[in-house]
Amino acid sequence: MNVVFLSPHFPPNYRHFCVRLREAGATVLGLGDVPYDQLAPDLRGALAEYYRVSDMHHYDELVRALGHFTHRHGKIDRLDSLNEYWLETEAALRTDFNIPGIRTSEIHRIKRKSEMKRTFEKAGLAVARGEVCRTPDAARRFLARVGYPAVAKPDVGVGAARTYKIEREADLERYLAGKPPVDYILEEYVSGPIVTYDGLADREGKVVFESTMQYSMGVMEAVNEAADIWYWMPRRIPEDLVEAGRALVEAFGVRERPFHFEFFRPKGRLVALEVNVRPPGGLTVDMFNYANDIDFYREWANVVVHGRFEADAKHPYACAYVGRRAGRHYALSHEEVMARFGALVVHHERIDDVFSPAIGNHGYILRAAQVAPLEAAASAIHERG
Repeated sequence: MNVVFLSPHFPPNYRHFCVRLREAGATVLGLGDVPYDQLAPDLRGALAEYYRVSDMHHYDELVRALGHFTHRHGKIDRLDSLNEYWLETEAALRTDFNIPGIRTSEIHRIKRKSEMKRTFEKAGLAVARGEVCRTPDAARRFLARVGYPAVAKPDVGVGAARTYKIEREADLERYLAGKPPVDYILEEYVSGPIVTYDGLADREGKVVFESTMQYSMGVMEAVNEAADIWYWMPRRIPEDLVEAGRALVEAFGVRERPFHFEFFRPKGRLVALEVNVRPPGGLTVDMFNYANDIDFYREWANVVVHGRFEADAKHPYACAYVGRRAGRHYALSHEEVMARFGALVVHHERIDDVFSPAIGNHGYILRAAQVAPLEAAASAIHERG
């Protein structure tokens, strides 16, 4: 099996997907814009060939690269990056080279929040009222209908970048004056914790791995307020979340892919928020591994190459991510965190600047049999000096 992996060096932990593909027997072909000698040694060892382009945004260069790979290695069987940023590029290349997976005709349903909302409703799930408002008058009419507060966010976007909370008319005027020149969707504000349904579907669309996360706050608030965030994976997934999540796997036709679905839970009920057909961001894949004593990178590769998931994921641990921001004075130094909570901390690292606005500049992964000690540790790690 020939698998092309776009931008295999980023995020840094995604190189493990390439390593595991090679171990599963695939011929892994890397396509990126960084020099070969800047790739991690284990990634270089996993790639049968690496094609460097001057810019990953130059589509004609990517087409030439795939033509080269096809000439050298034969038909391309799969193409992926597992990265939200490249979803549209992947779809275009799959369409042009007849590669299985999400094609250009399908991409709008998983990129545009307005289109997601229609699919949520067809799947029988509750949604926040929302509308793509392209003029100031349209925005004012929408707010007159649903009232304040509301949220404005790019109809196509990653994370909470340039997202606005509109609580009064002055906020609306600031949003209209400062928003980028792209389509924005306005939604009624839903008050409630965010929960996720995450996992992996096999070639037939069967969920072979599932997990959930809860957040201490919304990512929008974390970005806009530069707040300290933590999130955690409990050991048990609520039944209504499993039912809703599996309904979305079917509704969006998820096949042979990881997924990350977000919901609000106001007053106990579920309101569908967003669908992503890629792994959750940050260090979450590593959290899957620590919470279950598995290797998700290997299991994804096994699903792609062999059509099977072999791990026995029984959620023996609750797992948490706790982020801290550079330049902020905390009560505990890093050394004191490790001395006090070293038995819980299974990993920590500096977070790449691309992700730090949402989850901080340094992240700790902790695990325990129950959530309570993780919550106590997160509170201590975030305590200000």
